Amino acid sequence: MSALSRLTATEVKLFFREPVLAFFTLAFPPLLIVIFGVIPAMREPSEDAAGLRPIDLYVPIIVALGLALFAFTCLPQLFATYREKGVLRRMRTTPVEPRVMLGAQLLMAVVLSVATALVVLLIGRLAFDVSLPRHPLAYLLGYLPAALAVFTIGLLIASLASTGKSAGAIGTLVFFPVAFFAGLWLPRDSMPDVLRTISDFTPLGAGVQSLQDATAGHWPQPLHLAVVLGWAVVAGIPAARYFRWE
Repeated sequence: MSALSRLTATEVKLFFREPVLAFFTLAFPPLLIVIFGVIPAMREPSEDAAGLRPIDLYVPIIVALGLALFAFTCLPQLFATYREKGVLRRMRTTPVEPRVMLGAQLLMAVVLSVATALVVLLIGRLAFDVSLPRHPLAYLLGYLPAALAVFTIGLLIASLASTGKSAGAIGTLVFFPVAFFAGLWLPRDSMPDVLRTISDFTPLGAGVQSLQDATAGHWPQPLHLAVVLGWAVVAGIPAARYFRWE
C-alpha cells in the first residue's frame, strides 16, 4: 500500500471523528432531496422545463451542492484545524511530503463525495422516479473535474487561513455565491441570460450543466470542462505554493 493510500485511509477515519462536519457533508444532501421530493409541486411536470419536474432538475444541483458543502464548509476548516492543533507539524517529522498530504485530503474528499452523490441519485430514482444518468461515463466525466475544481479551492482556503475558524468563515463566504450560480435557489434554466452566462464560468455552474447534459444522454460541453479544469489549475497551484506545515 502506497503512502498516499495509507494516508488517505487515515484521513477518512479522522473525518468521521467530526460528526457535525460528517453530517453536513454526507447526510445533508440526501436529506435535502427527500425534503424537496415530498413537496407535491416538485413532482409536477413543468411546461417551462420541457415537461420535466422540478425534482428532475434539482437532483444534479443537489449533487453539486454536496460538493460545495464538502469543499467550502468542511475541507478548509478540517485541514486548517490540523495545522492549528499541530497535527501537520508532527507530520512534518515523517517522510510525508506536502504533495502527498494534499493529495490524501483531495482523494478522501472525492471518495466520500462520490458516495454521497450515489446515495442522492439512488434516493431520487427509488423514491421519486428520477431517471438515472443516461450516459454514466459522461456523468463521471462531468463530476470528477468539478470535484477537483471545488476541492482545490477548498485546499487553497485552508492553505491561506490562519485558523480553523477563519477557514470555515472564508469557506462559508465562498459557498453562498457558488451555490447560487450552481442553481440551488434558482435553477440555471430559469436564470436570466446574464446570470446563466456568469454561471457558465463558475466551477459549480459549469459542473451542474455538465451533470444535466450527461443525465440527458449528452457529453459535457468543452466550455464547461475547460472552465472547471481552469479553476482546478488556478486554485491548485497556489494551494501547493502556500501550503504550510505550521
